[in-house]
Amino acid sequence: MIVKPTVTELLEKVGGNRYSLVIMTAKRARQIANGDPVKTEEKDRSVVTLAADEIAEGKVSRLDEE
Repeated sequence: MIVKPTVTELLEKVGGNRYSLVIMTAKRARQIANGDPVKTEEKDRSVVTLAADEIAEGKVSRLDEE
């Protein structure tokens, strides 16, 4: 089983800071769970995976999270 996106790919998107990645992913997952529209074409996945996909695709930035 190959997990995409990888942590390495996601870290590249947030400047290599694991803490920022965790916070960003959690905030975006919470937004999706609360009804915000999904910005990725992926379907039928958990909100955390959807948030990670959005970060990997560059569709979410730190400004979106604050």
